[in-house]
Order: sequence, then C-alpha cells, then structure tokens
Amino acid sequence: MADRLSRALALIDAANAADPKGEAMVYGQRMSAELARLFPAASGVLQVAARGQHVERWLLPRSDYPEGKEGYHAWRRDQGRRHADRVAGIMAEAGFGAGDCERVGVLLRKEGIKRDPEVQDLEDVICFVFLKWYFSPFAAERDAEQTLDIVQKTARKMSAAGRARVLAEFDLPEPLAGAFRDG
Repeated sequence: MADRLSRALALIDAANAADPKGEAMVYGQRMSAELARLFPAASGVLQVAARGQHVERWLLPRSDYPEGKEGYHAWRRDQGRRHADRVAGIMAEAGFGAGDCERVGVLLRKEGIKRDPEVQDLEDVICFVFLKWYFSPFAAERDAEQTLDIVQKTARKMSAAGRARVLAEFDLPEPLAGAFRDG
C-alpha cells in the first residue's frame, strides 16, 4: 500500500506541477498536511482524495460556464466528476484496485456528505484549508453580508466536530463565529 500511495501522490503532484499559476501543487500539499493533522489515521484512499481534490483544476476554467449560481454549481459538479475520473486513473496507474478507484470517486464527488464518514472528513479538511489559507483574501474582496453568507455555507458543510474545532483554533469575530456554533 505504501508504494502505491507514494506513487499516486507523486503522480498527482506531477500533474499539478503543470499549473500555469503554480497554485495546484501548493493546494494539494496543504490538503495533505491538514488531513494528516486532523485525521492522522486516514485511509490511503482518503489521502489520495485529499491530495487530488483539485487536480488539474485549471483545465476546466470557471469562465467556461455562465455567471451566477447555476453556472457556478454546474462548474463545481463537472470539476468533481473530472477530478474523480482523473484521480481514479492515477490510482489505477499506481497499482490500486478497481474498488479503491471507485471509492476515490465517491469521495471526490462528495457522495454521501453528512452520511459517509470519509466524505465528511474530506469536506472538513477542505473547509479547514479554505479558512486557514484562503479566507482572509477572499473576505477582503467582499462585503460583510457576502462574507457571512459564505461562512454560513462553509459551516453547514462541516461536521459538528469540525465546527467545534474551528471555534477552538480560529479567532473569528461575531457573527462569523456564530455560524460555527449554530452549524
């Protein structure tokens, strides 16, 4: 398993090294680091899903979709499917079996969020990475109402344990902290 896992992670990193903006590799490494910190006993499949969560994301630009909520949701769904297919292919190349390749697709498409513990763990890691590295610049470009809306949506996607950990680890002002208390 360790050889397959190392190979899959290296293949994801190699794919992300082609990112013209140089962001994909950093994002994948941040996802792996947060997963290891939050869920040190994570399965190999979850480790691969975390690293590959945005594999080659630049290949399907948001600008190819209509503006607005419907366009955004269509882009996100298509990205999830594309990431699932690409990472499953990488896993097969690294020597993982068909069952593991199918499972990574479930995780990356976020099928069973709030019901499947590994899907939920992945979502919690995604939210932590967002809050830790991307929230401040994101919030700086939005007004207080938009920022609160995004924080509330983020909190709703998280597990109760994840929300509690956010409150313990981040010094969020009210009403942002309230979104994590209320879930």
